[in-house]
Amino acid sequence: MTRIACFCFAMLLASAVPASDKPNIIFILADDLGYGDLGCYGQKIIQTPCLDRMAAEGLRFTQFYAGSTVCAPSRSVLMTGQHTGHTRVRGNAGPENSGAQMLRDEDVTVAEVLGSAAYATGLVGKWGLGMPGDEGVPNRQGFDYFYGYLSQHHAHNHFPDFLWRNDEKSPLPNVVTPVGAAGGGYATQRVKYAGDLFAEEALAFVAQHREQPFFLYLSLVVPHANNERSRALGDGQEVPDYGPYEDRDWHSSLKGQAAMITRMDRQIGDLLAKLAELGIDQRTLVMFSSDNGPHQEGGPQYDPEFFQASGPLRGIKRSLTDGGIRVPFIARWPGKIQPGVSDHVGYFGDFLATAAELAGVSPPPNLDSISFVPTLLGRNADQAKHEYLVWEFYERGISQAVLLQGRWKGIRLKSLTAPIELYDLHHDLGEQHDVAADHPETVARVGRIMETARVDNEFWKLPAR
Repeated sequence: MTRIACFCFAMLLASAVPASDKPNIIFILADDLGYGDLGCYGQKIIQTPCLDRMAAEGLRFTQFYAGSTVCAPSRSVLMTGQHTGHTRVRGNAGPENSGAQMLRDEDVTVAEVLGSAAYATGLVGKWGLGMPGDEGVPNRQGFDYFYGYLSQHHAHNHFPDFLWRNDEKSPLPNVVTPVGAAGGGYATQRVKYAGDLFAEEALAFVAQHREQPFFLYLSLVVPHANNERSRALGDGQEVPDYGPYEDRDWHSSLKGQAAMITRMDRQIGDLLAKLAELGIDQRTLVMFSSDNGPHQEGGPQYDPEFFQASGPLRGIKRSLTDGGIRVPFIARWPGKIQPGVSDHVGYFGDFLATAAELAGVSPPPNLDSISFVPTLLGRNADQAKHEYLVWEFYERGISQAVLLQGRWKGIRLKSLTAPIELYDLHHDLGEQHDVAADHPETVARVGRIMETARVDNEFWKLPAR
């Protein structure tokens, strides 16, 4: 019996929650959406009424963190419950068909954990953790059903000429100028918008599985820019129309960015309405977040500062300051979650332990994951807390960050010999004042965590000091 088979058998034996009491779980993940891009987090220009209502009806977290500051490792953390010092995929660097960006059979994902508890499991949207034919593809990582993109580069194109349905290509009528070998490029004839197709698939999935517990991972590709179209045409914010921003006196990339977010917002509202229509909203936990901070991509005329996409935080995607990793996080579960705002400090890795507790099974060993079910259900006195959170980032050198006790943020940029910067987030949310010189003991503690709270794997290694 394989390790995964043994794990699943043990989880079935361990399940203590009847199927009728297991909530449906929907995790909606936006792509490159900033902390300040939603009205409920302070956005003043872009319209997001449905997510604002979701936040008003649920719990809005103010200090929740992505798994990484770029796509693939952030999703690896979300799926495996391990931070970037332990999870399999730790960066976007390297070919996508190499092991560096691929989950392995021995990795245990949240989909496998929930599948062991008799959940139907579906992924709609972007995967980015395995390529065609390898062991990292969704159907080999616990998902019963998959529709979307495997390759991150393919997912840049919002009007692709095919998507994957499980392990088969599903052709689309868009005409694409190809760029690269993974399906990326940009459409010259735009017929079918991937975001609309994903919205339709999500509605169909919840309707099909309304009689049984289900897990839907709705992994969107908005508002990520089409980088290939940006380089060719100067505007990567692809969307069928500009909606309420059509007549604004803005560059098209700004109109497109706002329209992508507002269109996504409306589709999430449609999904919540479908849950109510099916009579399952009170047994469905819906969570919403983003994989990292806002991008500065899409062409030379696009600037995230126009929308103040990071809100009060410093930095954007590829930063280890909070603008790159602190993300919006909203949880809604009518009748279970009381409306409010939470300052609980959590991150993507906590989703696995949370899902396992809700399903009544034990999570696998060796995780960096703490269930936040007590916070969701208002039992704050019972909520365990992380002593620290950890990030590693492998672009333009190797950078590390540690958040200690939810307050002290230590960052080492681009080199293991660089000095550690230290910020007090309780008094300096924008990380403007390095206080390392005033707190040498805290700096030393952060440094020890950077060295010890990690292990190399064959593709992601720290050089000898």
